[in-house]
Parts: sequence; structure tokens; C-alpha cells
Amino acid sequence: MNQPIETSVRSQDPTPLPPNTDHNHGKNLGKLVLGCIGVVYGDIGTSPLYAMRESLHAASYDGLSRDDVVGVISLLIWTLILIVTLKYVALIMRADNKGEGGTLSLVALVQQSLARRPGWLLAIGVVGISLFFGDAMITPAMSVLSAVEGLDLVAPAFGDYVLPVTLVIILALFLFQSQGTERVSILFGPIMLVWFTVMAVMGIYHLSDDLSILAAFNPYYAGHFVIANGTASFFVLGSVFLAVTGGEALYADMGHFGRRPIRLAWAFLVFPALTLSYLGQGALVLAHPETAENPFFLMAPDYLLLPLVLLSVMATIIASQAVISGAFSMMQQAVQMGLLPRLEIRHTSETQLGQIYLPKVNTILMVGVLCLVVAFGSSSSLASAYGIAVTGDMVITTILASFLFYKSWKWPLWMVAAVLLPILSIELLFLSANMIKIPEGGYVPVLMAISTCTLIWTWVRGTAHVKRKAHDSAVSLPKLIEMLQKSHPIEVPGTAVFLTQDLDIAPSALLHNLKHNRVLHSQNFIVQVAVADTPKVADENRLSMERLSDKFVRIKLMFGYMETPNVPRALALARRRGEKFDIMTTSFFLNRRTFRSASNQQGLPFWQERIYVSMTKSASDATAFYCLPSNRVVELGQQLAI
Repeated sequence: MNQPIETSVRSQDPTPLPPNTDHNHGKNLGKLVLGCIGVVYGDIGTSPLYAMRESLHAASYDGLSRDDVVGVISLLIWTLILIVTLKYVALIMRADNKGEGGTLSLVALVQQSLARRPGWLLAIGVVGISLFFGDAMITPAMSVLSAVEGLDLVAPAFGDYVLPVTLVIILALFLFQSQGTERVSILFGPIMLVWFTVMAVMGIYHLSDDLSILAAFNPYYAGHFVIANGTASFFVLGSVFLAVTGGEALYADMGHFGRRPIRLAWAFLVFPALTLSYLGQGALVLAHPETAENPFFLMAPDYLLLPLVLLSVMATIIASQAVISGAFSMMQQAVQMGLLPRLEIRHTSETQLGQIYLPKVNTILMVGVLCLVVAFGSSSSLASAYGIAVTGDMVITTILASFLFYKSWKWPLWMVAAVLLPILSIELLFLSANMIKIPEGGYVPVLMAISTCTLIWTWVRGTAHVKRKAHDSAVSLPKLIEMLQKSHPIEVPGTAVFLTQDLDIAPSALLHNLKHNRVLHSQNFIVQVAVADTPKVADENRLSMERLSDKFVRIKLMFGYMETPNVPRALALARRRGEKFDIMTTSFFLNRRTFRSASNQQGLPFWQERIYVSMTKSASDATAFYCLPSNRVVELGQQLAI
């Protein structure tokens, strides 16, 4: 099986980007704001469906008092203020990597400030990826299920159909992924705009039910609730955190919309709408305690309940689509950085580069989401599994940000501690509260994260081991060139491109070609594909080359971790350096490896070796991954003992 060309990440530009760059300033601001309302805020925008309900259920273990309701609403509002507004909007979004955000971008920024990639940094990034992938499974299940459950309020007879309808919607959502979202994504923004407006209007309408709910703006009531309830408040905090699931999307999707549109949408629409919705639900429950069963849907008059359910279903589908697209992007970045084997990546839009479809990832997510819906059966049960992945990811973001602020931005240590330590303490409190739910379903994201971490660790370790084994039995490239100058093999016209992991040794495909075909092309490119710690690389920095002899050129191609490694297009840049490159007279030689166990067993443990070999077999075709013309590719086999 063809191996990844390069698994390390190398810095293309070690100078950290100023923390106030916004690369989208030249685009239409209104369209960007509308776009991010539909994509960025889909997940957090649908949290009022269940966050208030589950928080009240957790708080009602010994009856629900007025102070409990006001305290829960105060916790919800101040969680939005501290975690989303302060941490993400005010601080973390300033840490962009050439305009891009997300866990891997933050890892890359920290790497630049450290001038290397230590093992602990890679480990933190891997855990962050794993937690995000777990969240991508739970979010569609939780969101769609909670919306469809509104049918039970429209007509109790619909209760038996909630689960089948949810499964059909989720199945259709994942089957549609291969078609791309370009055609329907234009509706995401307007639909979510209507959604947030409806939430705000319903909240304002019900404020008059009991205006004393406005006291929830005072953080005293949040603190008093936690202190008065002691350890019992931990169960409530685990549910309160549901209000900010999706907050990580503000940072992860920054590259698509820019910092300013995301901030404007949050300040003038999303945050006010969420706050008014929670206040309205709280006022309704204070006036009518029986509505605590499902306060969001019960805010609507009977004749508007069905339209609200349908609107909520559309909103949750959009929220799920945003999370799924984020998972595709995250997995693509992980593959580019050498953390996973090659995956088939299809571009579903001719105009928008970021719209991609990964068939294997889509299948894994679909099976996982359907299993979660069937296994838990209701959104209340599934709420126990929700939150751990998000809190863990947020804690990782805060830890990485502290290193960035201190090492790269040169903040004094006391300032880093003063700003981030309170936020980290709150997040750790939420994480602890969610960990209590492990026996009830919280084990699901934990097991998902452990499985993903194991796969990534196995791939990284196995790839490094295979590279060492190949290097031990390899011939150095300069030595081979010297030998060829003496042996004079038959020369054929044209250019041969040999992809390799190590530019210092002769590629196996080159040695096999010489051994079996006994020919040498008039021009030979020894090419290594590497990944920078920036999302994109400019063409002027794409290619570095060194002529070793009249027949051999050593070339290193650099791609950003969010770019598709189009090798032929990058090699065309060699013409600017005076090298002849014509795709019609070029052949690409790839090495297809198969593995067998080494007798001495000094490499990987047997269980890890089996996993690694299985992952190599599941890797996508190198021809498509590197955008090589299939009619000009030659594959040569090699067996390697590991």
C-alpha cells in the first residue's frame, strides 16, 4: 500500500501572525454575517431546545423553587457570557493562523512559537481531534431527536413515530452529503435568521409572565444556586453546559467567514436571541411550573406549535450539517498532517474550496449517529452523553491558548494567569460535572475519543517505524547517482517522478525500476511532499529544488494543512526555475508496499501492528490523493517486514 509521503509538519513562516488579522475584510460583510449565522451558530443556536429543560430536570431532584429557576437561568446566561463572549469572541478568535482557526491551527501556532513540535503538543492536538469527532456524532443525534420530539406535543399519537422519523431524517442527511451543500447552503443563513428571530420574539412575549426572571442577569443568583445546592449542583452544571455546545465553532469556522462577521452576528443577533429565549422559558416556568417538562415548545401557542416543530427540525438539520462539514475539514487536516492514513476526499463545489466530502468518514459518522439514536431513544437520555467531548475540547483550547499568549504574544505570566486561569477553572468545573454522567452515557464520547486516539497514535508510531525500517535497508541517493554514472543503464526520453518520504535515500520505486526494467529516464525528479504549519502556502514558497546531476533533481513540495496536494500543478512551477516539465512526457512512479511481521518482533506490538496494517489497506489511492493523472502512473510493489 502506498505510504504517506511526509508525516511531519514543518514551519513555512516561523514569524507569528499579528493577532488582529482578518482576511475577509474585503468581502461583502452582510453576506458573511448571514452565512455565519447559518453555519457557525447552528449548533449553539439549537441548544435552547434542550439546555433549559435538562437543567431544570437536574435541579428538580427535591422539587423546583423560584430561586432554583432564577439560579438556573442565571447560570445559563453567565455561561454564555464567560465561555463564548469572553473566551472565544474576545480572546481566542484573535489567535488565527493566516486567518484560519480550530484546534489544529492553534497547535500550529504554538508549534511556531516553540520552533518545533514536541510530543506533548502532538498529544494535545490528537485528543482535541478525537473529542471533536465524538461531538460530531452526538450533535446530530441530540439535536434532531430533541426537535422531532416536539411532535409528541402536537399530538400524543405521534410519540411512537418520533424515533423512526428521527432515523429517516438522519439517514437522509448523511446520504445527501455526497451531493454537496452548495445548492442548499444559501438557505442556511435565512432559515437560521428566522429561527433566532422566532426565539427572541417568543422570549420577549413570555417575559411578562413573570418579570422577576430579569434578576437572572445578576451573577449573584448563579453563585447562590451553586453554593446553596452544594455537590448536587454538579448535576445541574453538567446540563447547563449544554447551552454552549457548539461554541468551539466560532473559532473553528473563522477561516470561512472572518472574525468580524462572527463577532457581529453574536453581538447583535445570536446572544440576544439565546438570552431572551432562556429568560422567556424561565418566566413561563415561574408562572406555570408544569411547563418545566418542555418549556421551549410550550412557549408557542397551540396553533403555532406544529410550524415551530418544523422550523426546529430544519434548524437542527442545519446544525448537524455544520458539524458534519467541520468533521470533514478536521479529518482532512489530520490526514495532511500525517496523523491518519490517506482518505478519499471529493470536492463537491467548483467555486467553494472548503466544501469537501469524505466517504469513509461520512459512513462512520452515519453509523455512529444512528446507533446512538437507537441506543438512547430520547434526547433526555442522550443528554448524559453530551457535553464531555465539548468541555474537553474547550479545556484543550484554553491550555494551548495559554502557551500561545505567553510564548508568542509575550504576555507576562501573571497576565496569562489572570485572564485564562479563571476561565480554565470554570471549564474544569464543567468538565468535572459532565464526568459524573459517565455511567449514564458519558462513556460514549470517552470511548470514541480513546478509540480515535489509539488509531492516530498507532498510525503515527507505525509510520515512523516503517520509515526507520525502510531507511535501514536503503541506498543513499548520492551513492546511487555515482553508481549509475559508472554502469550507464539504458536511457529513455521523458521525465520520471518518484515520490518519496526521505530525500536523502533512493526511492524504492526507482531501485525496482532499475532492477526490473533496466532503464533510466533522461530526467528524474525525486519529490517529497511536506505539510506546513500554515493553512495555505503561496506559490513562491511551494517548491524548493536542488540539481544533483544532469539527470537527477531533488524537489521538496510544501502544501498547507488545508490544501489539496496537487503534485502535477506544483511541479509545473519548476519551469519557472528553468527545468523542463511536460505532463504529457512525464511518468509518476509510486511504491506499493505490503507488510509482513518481522521474526524478531522488535517493532510494534502485535496488536498495534495488526491495526497499522489494516489502516494501510484502508488508505485511499495515492494517485487520486496527489491528483496524479491515472494514465501516467506506474506502481511497483515492495514487501517490508515490520
